[in-house]
Amino acid sequence: MVVTVSDESKDIARANRSAGYKLRNGISMPVVGYGTWALPDSPECAKAVCDAIRAGYRLIDGAAFYKNERSVGKGIRAAISQGVARSELFVTSKVWVENLGYQNTMDSFFKSLNDLELDYLDLYLIHWPASPNKHPNWLDLNCATWRAMVELYEEGYVRAIGVSNFLPHHLEKLLSFRVTPMVNQLEVHPGYSQRALVTLCQEHGIVVEGWSPFGRGAVLQDATINAIADAHECTAAQVCLAFCRQLKVIPLPKSSASNRMVSNLDFLDITLSTAEMGQLLALDDIKLGYSREHPDR
Repeated sequence: MVVTVSDESKDIARANRSAGYKLRNGISMPVVGYGTWALPDSPECAKAVCDAIRAGYRLIDGAAFYKNERSVGKGIRAAISQGVARSELFVTSKVWVENLGYQNTMDSFFKSLNDLELDYLDLYLIHWPASPNKHPNWLDLNCATWRAMVELYEEGYVRAIGVSNFLPHHLEKLLSFRVTPMVNQLEVHPGYSQRALVTLCQEHGIVVEGWSPFGRGAVLQDATINAIADAHECTAAQVCLAFCRQLKVIPLPKSSASNRMVSNLDFLDITLSTAEMGQLLALDDIKLGYSREHPDR
């Protein structure tokens, strides 16, 4: 696998990081990440991750549940071997909901670290919370999991810790810990902005990442989004990513096609008007592209 990192991609990477979001511990996260969900554990996955880094992505979002971390790690290491510094990258993994609890979380973390063949992670998340309808001891389970996360953070195995798909009642108890969540990764896109939850997180100093920024492809066909794209002479995908950025949410687009990886990053040059943002936020009324994946259902 040969990686050629162009001057242009280096410029994009610098812009990606310099305009990033500061976590409460002072660490900066890039403004956009590359999602690895649904990439098969294969040479194609490793190539896609490597291509993404070549294009200028520096945040790589993974998870144990995706069952592809060996290939994701190969892609990361290929880029490193060709001159991209490990310190430039922001690598994420997540503990799956079936592995919650103190010891299970510890075991899951070190398995991910081993599969990725890295010395440390930049961000580790609880993928989904234990919830009242599925776990009678949901609160204790979330707290035990968070204790493990704090320990991993304080011992230096991971640079930042957070959660994913946590609603206010899942977050409340964790906010009383000495180390509180630094990130909450949520479904965010035109049609499902979760504005109230995003605002609540930001008020507590929690940076929000947005998974499925294209609503699993459903929003890319919407007439409103395409009209805005036409006005800016850009793609519908770029409009969705610009929407997230203007909500101060880090979008996590995924594509295995290198040309779309590059095209998606052009959203950094797009500024949507207040009226256009209003049109996109109004799509929440019909829950356009909503996955219907709810942590309490």
